[in-house]
Amino acid sequence: MSSNKRVLILAGDGIGPEVMRQVERVMDWLSARRSFSFDVGSGLVGGASYEAHGTPLTDETLADAVAADAVLFGAVGGPQWDDVAREARPEMGILRLRKEMDLYANLRPALVFDPLVEASTLKDEVVRGLDLMIVRELTGGIYFGEPRGVDTLPDGIRRGFDTEVYSAPEIERVCRVAFELARRRDNRVHSVEKANVMESGKFWRDEVTALHAADYGDIVLEHMYADNCAMQLVRRPKQFDVIVTSNLFGDLLSDCAAMLTGSLGMLPSASLGPADEGGNRKALYEPVHGSAPDIAGQNLANPLAALLSFTMMLRYSFGAADDADLIEAAVQDALAGGLRTADIMQDGMTAAPTDAMGDAVLGALDARAA
Repeated sequence: MSSNKRVLILAGDGIGPEVMRQVERVMDWLSARRSFSFDVGSGLVGGASYEAHGTPLTDETLADAVAADAVLFGAVGGPQWDDVAREARPEMGILRLRKEMDLYANLRPALVFDPLVEASTLKDEVVRGLDLMIVRELTGGIYFGEPRGVDTLPDGIRRGFDTEVYSAPEIERVCRVAFELARRRDNRVHSVEKANVMESGKFWRDEVTALHAADYGDIVLEHMYADNCAMQLVRRPKQFDVIVTSNLFGDLLSDCAAMLTGSLGMLPSASLGPADEGGNRKALYEPVHGSAPDIAGQNLANPLAALLSFTMMLRYSFGAADDADLIEAAVQDALAGGLRTADIMQDGMTAAPTDAMGDAVLGALDARAA
């Protein structure tokens, strides 16, 4: 891997800065021990940006994100901003980043580390060895469709409405990402929608079927309704390899899959844009958990999802699979040593604050690099 990769860190609100500090420590370790370095910048996003600039994302920070090779994102939001106007809410910062950077494919792996099998609420035999990937369409669907709003009907009844809408190119490009990922995994894709009751779902199924027939006949494709997929994730999750689905269903199903791993604090994600002529993509990496304002500033947050998001950055943006594997192995070692943050605590384990978990990962990296 070449040196001086440009990384923008947007730590955000709540526990975002705390977990990102542990990622920066691992970045420093890589720079010192693996003969490459990062050009790291930082900026404000979410509530922190609103307090400083009156907007959850400034044009300047957006420009920095577009110019970076990759963005590391923490979390946004908190109760202190519940009453601000919708367009100024902290969450609008990440939505604008996704839209303006055209980050249309959200990759959310659900990987169960052996030491955390007992942390899952499901039985050992159901989740041990689980390794699935959810590919969520991220810039279309009901979260962005028009028309949307709240109005009053002629009879005085108020109503709220949103629009689920997808074009053929939007479906095709995210499904190509899913099929290409499957070729590097177990060659299986489940496409998930509600074709039985939604016109957009039937259209989704038709487009995926046509793309599969045209370019990906070597991949095993199955179609599944979203409600059945949610049930199957908690019934028999190891039947899945890659799941591709819409923005709304991907949001719901990936949080469901997170709990198979024991905690949202263990689930990383990558959001990828279209490839340029050199094969490089705009990309943003973030833990799936939120800002957790109830524990913010108390050194209690689990930093592992943020660290695993960093390994996804190494793998998908920088082609550094060996370094990603090394850090994931160090996370496994740290967990095997018995340390647990509160969200993944198990009987007989040792409670660890955020920085102690970071220490354990760094110690495991030292041991593996010795």
